[in-house]
Amino acid sequence: MFVLMEGTYSMRYRKLIPLVLLLTVIAAQAQTRKRVAVMDFDYATVKTTVRQLFGSDQDIGKGITDMLVDRLVNDGTYSVIERKQLDKIIAEQNFSNSDRADASTAAKIARVLGVDCIIIGSITQFGNDNTDTKAGGGISALSKIGLGGVEKKTSRAVVQITARMIDTSTAEILASAQGKGESERKGMGLLGAGGSGSGAAGGGLDMKSSGFQGTIIGEATNKAVTEVATQLESKAANLPTVALVIEGLVADADPSGTLILNVGSKNGVKVGDTLNIKRVVRQVHDPDTGKVIRSVEDTVGTVKITQVDASSSVGTFSGPGKPQVKDVVTNQ
Repeated sequence: MFVLMEGTYSMRYRKLIPLVLLLTVIAAQAQTRKRVAVMDFDYATVKTTVRQLFGSDQDIGKGITDMLVDRLVNDGTYSVIERKQLDKIIAEQNFSNSDRADASTAAKIARVLGVDCIIIGSITQFGNDNTDTKAGGGISALSKIGLGGVEKKTSRAVVQITARMIDTSTAEILASAQGKGESERKGMGLLGAGGSGSGAAGGGLDMKSSGFQGTIIGEATNKAVTEVATQLESKAANLPTVALVIEGLVADADPSGTLILNVGSKNGVKVGDTLNIKRVVRQVHDPDTGKVIRSVEDTVGTVKITQVDASSSVGTFSGPGKPQVKDVVTNQ
């Protein structure tokens, strides 16, 4: 009887092994995923088209960004920063819509967020594919595209977008992707099936809604975004791995063990990080120039980060030493 039970338990353990291995692999993949943020796409080139199409200016750059973020999150190749975190930093740094496609501005935002890279993009075509359209593939005349109740024999929508992944340190382009989507129907306007531009003028355009997705222009947008997302996901393995070095100082040391540091998210600090606390006990000077060539340090302990803002962080200390203001904080 004992042998039978032992065999049963052994079989159960053998069944658990694949599950444990799977969970280990998933955890390892989560740790190696690169953290990215996505800026709202610039749509200045097609702004005239957008006004004509929807009856008012609609932020299709934000809409396309929301669609792209959803696809990247669902794929799981990247760890994508929440939009509210990005919006908060943009507001704090007082960046404007004109900075959307600027690589230097994006790199600054990325450093504050502590991400590996940031994605910026532009919408270069959005509307009808007539040969006499305005710059960016715009609509030349409302009577030609079948808006509202006016129909043409065949309507063909074209959307083209370009995305670039920006290095947080140098503002260089690490990778780029381009997507183009087309959709065509007979007897329909660009917004003639599944939705119309009239609702957008009042309450804002929801490009993720089924109403927009069911239109010809919605189908073309979806295809373009999907193509860009697929290309960006395929480039993840080729992106450089950035060795983040965090160096700062203890700004306040409470006797209870709570420390305030002078480094925050713009330095790459995240909630949950464990940093080392060290104290400089001696400095070695160059006998010729008098410059410090090496600092001799003692390990005081560690601090686990519990709160982070752009320029500071708070954590709980543990270790044999007693932390002091100006002690060195590092991830090395």
